[in-house]
Amino acid sequence: METSVHLTDSFTNPLNYSFPRHRLSRVLRDPKKTPIVLVACGSFSPVTYLHLRMFEMAKDYVRQNTEFEVVGGYLSPVSDMYKKPGLLSATHRVNMCTLAAEESSNWLMVDSWETFQSYQRTAIVLDHFDHEINTVMGGIQTEDGEHRNIRVMLLAGSDLISTMSEPGVWSYTDLEHILGRYGTFIIERAGSGMDQATDSLAKWRHNIHMVSQLIQNDVSSTKVRLFLRRGLSVRYLLPNAVVDYIEEHGLYQDEGANPPNNSEKGKDREPNGGSRKELHSQQQQTACS
Repeated sequence: METSVHLTDSFTNPLNYSFPRHRLSRVLRDPKKTPIVLVACGSFSPVTYLHLRMFEMAKDYVRQNTEFEVVGGYLSPVSDMYKKPGLLSATHRVNMCTLAAEESSNWLMVDSWETFQSYQRTAIVLDHFDHEINTVMGGIQTEDGEHRNIRVMLLAGSDLISTMSEPGVWSYTDLEHILGRYGTFIIERAGSGMDQATDSLAKWRHNIHMVSQLIQNDVSSTKVRLFLRRGLSVRYLLPNAVVDYIEEHGLYQDEGANPPNNSEKGKDREPNGGSRKELHSQQQQTACS
């Protein structure tokens, strides 16, 4: 990739924060390919097997259809500034994502940078990953010792493209940054017509990779929360460690019973750097979260 150009000049890290890198590949296996990292932003309240499957589907697509090589994957839970029903405190959501990644994957990681601060636009979150991976860590090396930058790419559901194609919802600057500079993998859902949405984003079509679900899965965090409120089992919809965590802490017994910790103050203010309309669109983006 070209020299890093970000939408912000600095990144403020939470107290005691360290960027997770323990599963990030440091050597590129195939020097002919472009190294990429997949980043999924979402509520993850709670994280489900579908969230994890999205990474595997994208990885299969990359291997079979592109000249990329996946060298890492990250879940980035949204900030407590989202006023979304069922959104637990950042601590619980990060803990559940970490349990899910560590139990069920050997390459996924959880980054809490976005979670423990005020609202951040998706474009800024991707800049954060690019900064940490390429500026701070120095990217990746080939087996011959050649330095390469790692390309950061967004992983999301089809709702994201639908909102991006709606006039006035996303700023052009952010669309150019997300789709033009970084690119995205979109997991298609059954019955979701994406042709019209992608037509309106034709300028960036080369950077929008549509990934079909060969086995349809409509599990959502919303449905899981409903099951839990009704006292129904959610085992085999979520990783066992996440189910155990929910039971241990008595989570999701009531949709409004678990507000974010100490984060209600100031929530009525405009999110920094984004409109309420854009905030709503990104809440739609995480509908499966």
